[in-house]
Amino acid sequence: MATAARTTDTRRIILDTAQRIMARKGYSAVGINGVLAEAGVPKGSFYHYFASKDAFGEAILRSYFADYLTDMDGVLAPSGQSAAERLMAYWRQWRQTQSLEECQGKCLAVKLGAEVADLSEPMRLALKEGTSAIVDRIERTIADGLEDGSLSLDGEVRDTAQALYDMWLGASVMAKIHRSPAPLDTATAVTRKLLQL
Repeated sequence: MATAARTTDTRRIILDTAQRIMARKGYSAVGINGVLAEAGVPKGSFYHYFASKDAFGEAILRSYFADYLTDMDGVLAPSGQSAAERLMAYWRQWRQTQSLEECQGKCLAVKLGAEVADLSEPMRLALKEGTSAIVDRIERTIADGLEDGSLSLDGEVRDTAQALYDMWLGASVMAKIHRSPAPLDTATAVTRKLLQL
């Protein structure tokens, strides 16, 4: 049992270290040896945990989205707040996270999306599944808001959820380009208009 726990811990340390580095540098610019050195893991042990760099990239994304979705579920969980308030709390958290370090952000979907979608089919699918799960949660919260009367829409719930996510993803890229949170502020204003808040 102790060996299994150590293996899981070491694997998680490698994944967490890689996420931090790739959030800054991207996927292609990061070498496996650099990740292992920063994680304090012997170089020869990489293939004990991952079959290839491609499998490693997929594992990084799946781990990232698992953590992200857990956090998102906490923000959007039914509470004393209306669905609209919970949804706006999610966007505020997004803005805060993407405004860090001169708008370099920490979102791997933003950082790696365009880069790896053409490099690796397993990584593209991990991104697709992760981002679809995010849109599902936005859709559910919008539907809850329609039910509790805290927001209203002119369009379809799913289409609005997808449009909001796409807009925030694009705003995050533009914030990186301009080194300014202004695109995120614009996304906030448009979000309020779309949800009639």
